Amino acid sequence: MSSEEKVAEVLEAEARWTRAHLECDGEALDRLMHSDYAIISPDGSVIGRDEALSTYKGGGRHWGLAESDQHTVKLYGDAAVVIGRWRAKGVNNGAPFDYSARYTSVWVKESGHWCIVSDQSTEITG
Repeated sequence: MSSEEKVAEVLEAEARWTRAHLECDGEALDRLMHSDYAIISPDGSVIGRDEALSTYKGGGRHWGLAESDQHTVKLYGDAAVVIGRWRAKGVNNGAPFDYSARYTSVWVKESGHWCIVSDQSTEITG
């Protein structure tokens, strides 16, 4: 498989990740997350896979917008690092949010599909 084909696969996984957020689809997020998944939140805390997935249960999260663009993908064998821009808007447990950020996500290809291992974002202000 060429590098261009691998990059296209990673970007398709990123698109499914974004769609799953927009649709609050915990099952899709579960399929896309590696068993070692962790997110580093804006306050610096590390949130594991189970805790991250639990935030999609109970129906308290509603997204009106979720999009990702300005992607740069670097391949390292069956691993990829994506730098991009994220924009999201909606309501989380009654609190509205409108968020733009630059993010880094790490993906690995296992058993024939790409799954996200970690991500971290920094808010874009102004």
